[in-house]
Amino acid sequence: MPLFIKSFFHEPTFTVSYLIADPTTREGAVIDSVLDFDPKSGRTGTASADKILAAARDAGVRIGWILETHAHADHLSAAPHLKAQTDAQVVIGADITKVQGVFKDVFNAVDMPTDGRQFDRLVRDGDRLPLGRLEIEVMHTPGHTPACVTYRIGDAAFVGDTMFMPDYGTARADFPGGDARTLYRSIRRILSLPPETRLFMCHDYKAPGRDHFAWETTIAEERSKNIQVHDGVTEDDFVRLRQARDRTLDMPVLILPSIQVNMRAGHMPPADSNGTVYLKLPVNRL
Repeated sequence: MPLFIKSFFHEPTFTVSYLIADPTTREGAVIDSVLDFDPKSGRTGTASADKILAAARDAGVRIGWILETHAHADHLSAAPHLKAQTDAQVVIGADITKVQGVFKDVFNAVDMPTDGRQFDRLVRDGDRLPLGRLEIEVMHTPGHTPACVTYRIGDAAFVGDTMFMPDYGTARADFPGGDARTLYRSIRRILSLPPETRLFMCHDYKAPGRDHFAWETTIAEERSKNIQVHDGVTEDDFVRLRQARDRTLDMPVLILPSIQVNMRAGHMPPADSNGTVYLKLPVNRL
């Protein structure tokens, strides 16, 4: 039986979260969850994450892992809410410590250790996590951020922000710790998987000329049609293209709140002396 996969599209941030499970044992995981956040009011909500929990209950799935492909810069993680409801372990790539080291200084986050202890498990390339009778294989795929990982289960791979649909291209590589050359090498490693491998994206923005959102493709499609990294694009070609493109991009709308929360495994910074939690807005730092 194929891997159970149910996707959840969060249009305000163009993010796709996934509920996956071994179809036999119903042992499951959530990948790249979203906490609802209104930057105008500072209010948070769990409606999006609760839809995943409801779907898991309906399908009889027991969530044992909450998987993050990286510390997202465009949405807040709902990992603490999901963990409170399921007692699942929160997992991220071990190089989250590098991200924490950079952004602890940016936000003067004096409360925050930079050894990754906020997460339940730090994973490295080649690590394997049990999913019922299946296994989740970890591939370290840095370039967008140092901590990016791809989770591969059988013929399915969840690539985070590393790649997008073939008509949209690839991730930006200009965040702190990002690198276009490293990104190219990570992508080529992903593209060395069997051509029938299904790829599941973390985002879709509707490429020009496409009238619908999409987030599933294959290795074969990416190798033949990806507008930035199809077969035939050399590393130097890609680096020139990616760096030129990145120079034109604005920062993501939610980068400042997202990074503060996500580098803490989805937890908010400590409350101030008046009992209120504040997210910082560093002026002229990025």
